[in-house]
Amino acid sequence: MPEIGIGIVGGGYMGKAHAVAYSAVGAQFETRLRPRLAVVAATSSASAERYRAAYGFARATADWRDLVADPGVDAVVIASPQDTHRAIAEAACALGKPVFCEKPLGASLEDGAAMVAAAEAAGVPNMVGFNYVRTPATQFARRLIAEGALGEITWFRAEHTEDFLADPAAPATWRTTGEATGTLGDLAPHALNATLALMGPVAAVMAEIETRHAARPGPEGPQAVTNDDLVQAMLRFKNGAQGHVFSSRIATGRKMGYAYEVHGTMGALRFDQEDQNALWLYRAEGPEATRGFVKVLTGPAHPDYAAFCQGPGHGTGYQDQIVIEARDFLTAIETGRAVWPTFRDGHEVNRLIAAIRASDRAGAWVALETIPEAGP
Repeated sequence: MPEIGIGIVGGGYMGKAHAVAYSAVGAQFETRLRPRLAVVAATSSASAERYRAAYGFARATADWRDLVADPGVDAVVIASPQDTHRAIAEAACALGKPVFCEKPLGASLEDGAAMVAAAEAAGVPNMVGFNYVRTPATQFARRLIAEGALGEITWFRAEHTEDFLADPAAPATWRTTGEATGTLGDLAPHALNATLALMGPVAAVMAEIETRHAARPGPEGPQAVTNDDLVQAMLRFKNGAQGHVFSSRIATGRKMGYAYEVHGTMGALRFDQEDQNALWLYRAEGPEATRGFVKVLTGPAHPDYAAFCQGPGHGTGYQDQIVIEARDFLTAIETGRAVWPTFRDGHEVNRLIAAIRASDRAGAWVALETIPEAGP
């Protein structure tokens, strides 16, 4: 089986997740391409060497340019901060190397458009890391909607809520400074990606963005918070349905509140990532007295579950989502065919973010057609 050298930029939380995934994916899915952990890059030589030893890379470097240029690196995984995404992706594409980039795509709408242009001009496989949409339950939900099991969709709700900054006395961190790392730039992209995956294109948005706690304790006294704590948006989809998206980092009690609800003329479904191995399904059929939501426990009959476990209801976890992503990226490289979500799909999330910001500034509905698309 042919080997493929993987270079990962960033060895922290997501860098580790990807390193573990590429170590496991070949056996988990019996992929034809077998990944080899070639190079890891970090912000210092010491941290890079620590990641190399811990995760099993062949080499470590403190310079991502060195990683991208290494002839032993056949594909690049970007797991570093958003403001680094564009430069790394453009350099890898210029060398004809496939690129997987953690969400969101760059730190701005302009970054995302440039990354789409670079990848498509080079003709290299490219993907964005929206892992939560790859759970067996959510893949099954997408299938049910696409097959018309819920009938004509009339309403949709999505959220991504967590509580890591719910305490007003929690100190200021890198997450409380800069637009890209606020709730809209950090958490909401997952909910917006789910929105597009399940419902298709959005026609218009009406949104509000709020910084609930304007200052937090800093080393030298109160420090201003320069980004948002929560955001909500009403949506009108191109298919005519209505919807709502909410995201918050101050949602007390919510740890992984990636959730959605879909209503159609023939049924409905709902999902919550805190119970990721279950999908609640309602079918509008049979006697009214016996109708109700049914809890569907995922098992080998659902997408990608059997690669991890043969027992229904035993469940998959967070790391398994990253392994599925790795399988999809390897598939795109092997076949030369795009696997969703590509950079262009990631740019659609960025367009939604830009529309939400524009609506908040204007206090009015904003049509998505006014937000620039990526180039041809």
